Amino acid sequence: MPSDHSAGAPASSSVDFEKVGSDYFQQRELKKGAAGWVLLVGLGVAYVISGDYAGWNFGLAQGGWGGMFLATLLMATMYLCMCFSLAELSSMIPTAGGGYGFARSAFGPWGGFLTGTAILIEYAIAPAAIAVFIGAYCQSLFGIGGWMIYLAFYIVFIGIHIFGVGEALKLMFIITAVAAIALAVFLIGMVPHFDAANLFDIAKTDAVGASSFLPFGYVGVWAAIPYAIWFFLAVEGVPLAAEETKNPKRDLPRGLIGAMLVLLAFALLILVVGPGGAGAEALKASGNPLVEALSKAYGGSTWMGGFVNLVGLAGLIASFFSIIYAYSRQIFALSRAGYLPRKLSETNKSKAPVLALVIPGIIGFALSLTGQGDLLILVAVFGATLSYVLMMAAHITLRIRRPKMERPYRTPGGVFTSGVALVLACIAVVAGFLVDPRVVIGAALIYGVLIAYFAFYSRHHLVAGTPEEEFAAIQKAEEALH
Repeated sequence: MPSDHSAGAPASSSVDFEKVGSDYFQQRELKKGAAGWVLLVGLGVAYVISGDYAGWNFGLAQGGWGGMFLATLLMATMYLCMCFSLAELSSMIPTAGGGYGFARSAFGPWGGFLTGTAILIEYAIAPAAIAVFIGAYCQSLFGIGGWMIYLAFYIVFIGIHIFGVGEALKLMFIITAVAAIALAVFLIGMVPHFDAANLFDIAKTDAVGASSFLPFGYVGVWAAIPYAIWFFLAVEGVPLAAEETKNPKRDLPRGLIGAMLVLLAFALLILVVGPGGAGAEALKASGNPLVEALSKAYGGSTWMGGFVNLVGLAGLIASFFSIIYAYSRQIFALSRAGYLPRKLSETNKSKAPVLALVIPGIIGFALSLTGQGDLLILVAVFGATLSYVLMMAAHITLRIRRPKMERPYRTPGGVFTSGVALVLACIAVVAGFLVDPRVVIGAALIYGVLIAYFAFYSRHHLVAGTPEEEFAAIQKAEEALH
């Protein structure tokens, strides 16, 4: 196909656009109106809820309770500011590309690609890590784990997504609601055993600034940041449902902010009540901290512990299930626009992007066989925090350069709010490196391969007329008039 710079895309010296026929987009349609704002709140909580069950407690070993508490406040501030900013962006640019579409409008194709692929690293790798945790859970509950469990979960839940998004989102909502009920049971069960002294039972070290509140000193706050992120990681994926939402300009902001408020409440309550009832020392290295906390508080096994243990698997499933949805929509948008191979965005009769679901699933299954859940999560955190930096920079850039763009929802505080999120996201990127330098190597290799593909091939074969390119063309035309 010949290169074309006029068909629904602004000219650029570094990329080339190609015209496609209407049948191209007919083969790449998602199911419209499948989700309202309540389902979107459920989707946002589903992305994250496994982090309430395990992972956050490792921050106690890095910073003590005080360090983890301060790290959680910092990351809660970052995510809350970011969700307010993304609510504005998603109401302006409601496409399946999410963060890729926002950065594309602010920085052009290169910015869009770098943001979209950073998000893709987060969402494609996180299910592999969660599969490892699901396998460990199944091993403890049923005596069966390992590769068979990983494979079974990938096949079943990718299959449900292929069947249809409406059905998948409703099932996801039910699973998430069950997992949330178990968290409520845990909180109610632990409140009678709360003792503030339990929060500070980790012995202080000789680190700079060490105290009973910060036993590992000031650096412990920094080291706990990646684990505080686990309380909120992936909630920013709600805008990926834009093209399947009934009223995206209204529902996406409601879904994002509603999910974030639910997650914020759970994070703070669990962080206070769990260690406050069982002791921070007892939970800092636990693979199953909620059940461990109940056992410690009640002096042995209880029906509550059994219930939370069993339903904890539902929490892992909810996140696994929903993040598969997220990676498929990110790949769909990048593929439809030509940034990734176009075949990946073709949809079936149920309007599901089959290859965008299956191929990353195969890669994720292969990664899960490493059994390195902790390393995989840290790589996912790197991709996430990098995308946060780029998306917040996009919000600030669009506010400054295009103040007259329609904004059905406006971020409270404007660029100050997104600026706070930007600074904290930069801190979070560096914090991930401090925990494990292997993150740099793994994430850089994956990112480098994707950038090379774009630099040498796909930037010369982008598709004109996609929603993201149409937004960019409209903005360019409006700028020419002023």
